[in-house]
Amino acid sequence: MNIYIVIPAHNEEDFIGYTLKSLTQQTLLPKQLVIVTDNCTDNTLKIAQQFAETFSFVTVVSSQSSEQHMPGSKVINAFFKGFETLDNEYDLLCKFDADLIFPQTYLEKLAHHFTEDEKLGIAGGYCYIENNNKWVLENITNKDHIRGALKTYRKQCFEDIGKLKASIGWDTVDELLAKFYNWNVQTDASLKVKHLRPTGSTYNQNAKLLQGEAMYKMRYGFLITLISAIKIAFKKKHISIISDYLKGYNLAKSNNIPFLVTEEQGAFIRRLRWNGIYKKLGF
Repeated sequence: MNIYIVIPAHNEEDFIGYTLKSLTQQTLLPKQLVIVTDNCTDNTLKIAQQFAETFSFVTVVSSQSSEQHMPGSKVINAFFKGFETLDNEYDLLCKFDADLIFPQTYLEKLAHHFTEDEKLGIAGGYCYIENNNKWVLENITNKDHIRGALKTYRKQCFEDIGKLKASIGWDTVDELLAKFYNWNVQTDASLKVKHLRPTGSTYNQNAKLLQGEAMYKMRYGFLITLISAIKIAFKKKHISIISDYLKGYNLAKSNNIPFLVTEEQGAFIRRLRWNGIYKKLGF
């Protein structure tokens, strides 16, 4: 399989060298790997260029946006800067973060999954973070959800879902839409990826409000948003998340923020979410 990788990177000098080293030492190498250095003011570009000089399949794109680290549109806009430089000959497309260390067989095992299941649309491994000198499963990990840090898409699925949404919630709505179009989504617990910076460590208050906005834009409805906020607050051990998410949801509703999905897709998403809730409750 032809595997293409796009890595958006904003001031990742402390981590990106580890990420690129792990990807250039894979048992199955990517055909193309493009790093998008997005408004970097540190040595990220220099490190990326060193890898591009060493490996013919690695290229670098320099982009300018803002210094503010916000989930959603910033990273996806940078992703598309890299995607636009690629040809159309890929079988699998990866959107990876620049603060990960991948096991050496990561791409090979992913390719095997996609080969074995022709309806597999999106796949990925699990993120582990360092805690007291031990690598432990990141506490927001969900076996039914692939982290935005390490998404891999089959080409047809990527096209069916309309590619990626430049919005907060992009890494949830992609999987929901994949299921809407009858694609399978798979996590592989054996693919243990070291996440060098815990998710959300640089998010500010406004970013948390945007999480609630995302749930509105995916047409969750208020009750599912409330249940989701409680679940996330419990996992992250921050009760204030509930009020932040609900405030973001209500602000989006009052401002008539455009939805990310159609009414039909929204109805499907709500059924899917309720089925998941009932299943966990034992119904």
